[in-house]
Amino acid sequence: MTSSTHTLSLPTVPTALVELSVVVPVYNEYDSLPALVTAIVGVLDPRGQSYEILGVDDGSTDGSCDRLRELAQQYPQLRAVILRRNYGQTAAMAAGFDHAQGQVVVTMDGDLQNDPADIPRLLERLDEGYDLVSGWRKHRQDNTLTRLIPSKIANWLIGGVTGVELHDYGCSLKAYRAEVIRDLNLYGELHRFLPALAFIEGARITEIPVSHHARRFGRSKYGLGRTLRVVMDMLTVYFMKKFLTRPMHVFGSLGLFSMAAGVILGIYLTLVKILADQDIGDRPLLVLAVVLLLAGIQLFSFGLLAELLMRTYHESQQRPIYRVREVVSNPGVRGGG
Repeated sequence: MTSSTHTLSLPTVPTALVELSVVVPVYNEYDSLPALVTAIVGVLDPRGQSYEILGVDDGSTDGSCDRLRELAQQYPQLRAVILRRNYGQTAAMAAGFDHAQGQVVVTMDGDLQNDPADIPRLLERLDEGYDLVSGWRKHRQDNTLTRLIPSKIANWLIGGVTGVELHDYGCSLKAYRAEVIRDLNLYGELHRFLPALAFIEGARITEIPVSHHARRFGRSKYGLGRTLRVVMDMLTVYFMKKFLTRPMHVFGSLGLFSMAAGVILGIYLTLVKILADQDIGDRPLLVLAVVLLLAGIQLFSFGLLAELLMRTYHESQQRPIYRVREVVSNPGVRGGG
């Protein structure tokens, strides 16, 4: 039976009644799912808080979606969100966020390498006033050459570019306040940059060391091939952090600099032609001056278009360019008379 014959159940519990949502993207984790769901339930049931588990199947081909359906019948806390095909981890997390009803959202991998026993510690740190608590796999159980070394380099680069210095950007075990999640739009490989995106929205972020276990079933879906995509998304996040609401500052500045350089070179060549009576038609500087002038005009025009697009984006979605954390007032003081 194909997934097209199944419809996703709509949320039936008001958001305010669910304190915690645990989002688990799943891709070919058939053997891991029963132990994972049992472990999460075993950790969260004794806490006495309302919670839900969202298993998001991202187009698995090993029967994981059927196993999620079976577990959803066994555990009322579990809801299975079955995607039509494999979209990638970022899309799976976005689907989980969209269906989550909790006031706090915890994300974790479905391969049993994250430990559900760490969830209470994340929640305790969140209660200290933070908006996002990220896990730090201080003692990772992964291959040194293909996973640990590239991860350390990536974490160093991402921290330097985004300004959010975490030891472990790649750890999926994180806790978020729901209002932070609602401000994040995910695409590409941006799930790795969730702390940086949350920081752009004004979130208070911290991290704590968490357990990390060796993979028990299957093999990792990640490899060195993702490096280029991560670099591209890192540059995207940097641009969003610096120039999201003012693209003209970067494109306009580059355009003006390029046009100024082209004009200066043009004036120089004109003086050489008039005063020194030298031939400038075959000089590379003439080509460079024309290219710089045209490139400057294009960059400046691109900046104007980007400004208009950002204005349209914010106004059409009624999306403010600021985020209010809280409003404090004295109820005993009222305006005049």
